[in-house]
Amino acid sequence: MSLDRIAARGMVLLGCGKMGSALLAGWLARGVSPASVHVIDPAPSDWLRAQGVALNGPLPESPAVALLAVKPQMMGKALPVMTGFGGGDTLFISIAAGTSIAHFEDSFGAGSPIIRAMPNTPAAVGRGITALIGNASATDEDMALAEALMAAVGATLRLEHESQMDVVTGLSGSGPAYVFHMIEAMAAAGEAEGLPPEMAMALARATIIGAGELAHQSPDAPAQLRVNVTSPGGTTAAALALLMDPETGLPPLMRRAVAAAAARSRELGK
Repeated sequence: MSLDRIAARGMVLLGCGKMGSALLAGWLARGVSPASVHVIDPAPSDWLRAQGVALNGPLPESPAVALLAVKPQMMGKALPVMTGFGGGDTLFISIAAGTSIAHFEDSFGAGSPIIRAMPNTPAAVGRGITALIGNASATDEDMALAEALMAAVGATLRLEHESQMDVVTGLSGSGPAYVFHMIEAMAAAGEAEGLPPEMAMALARATIIGAGELAHQSPDAPAQLRVNVTSPGGTTAAALALLMDPETGLPPLMRRAVAAAAARSRELGK
């Protein structure tokens, strides 16, 4: 990560909840000086107080980056703290779901470089993925800096259009909850078939974790990995006949789930 801009001018982190804390931990682990990070948080955790960052004090006159990590419903109260950085070359990065670039341009000016980013909760263990899109004032250098900052907690990818962000929110932003619910559902199914609850949960958790890691490490596509597990006429095939049913199976259900989350993201952005 190129730290020159941040080392020279500092950065501001507005909000340090779970995602802000994950990002801060990743930055510090990658060599960002605690003294260069200015955090604004009304209820700082003991962990945050122990990191050596500048906390709730005077801010740099023109920080290299201002990262907005407060919840969308808190944005109205929080943004005035940052408006003085608008119109210059401070790079604004927002991780607030459903809050458009246009909304931030109204606050900071269209001439300010602004990037929307959507990470997800596996960032807490360094295995997140973040989608990013910038406004017309965000340069390639700005995008590279934003990607470097978000890469501290996982993979990154650039979107082609801001309208894709709502689908990203429905797929990867909300997606971890779908996987956690899959663990719950698998464990409940095992329990219904006679396993003790603790055993069913242990098997379900380990299966999801192991399958995810296999998908991560294998060069094969998920479809091929599925085929590798499925013997013709066997137990997996019997289960997949239900899960892959085009009318009642997992694919149409997942399409409806992602569509519902994406629609809600669009509503929040209005």
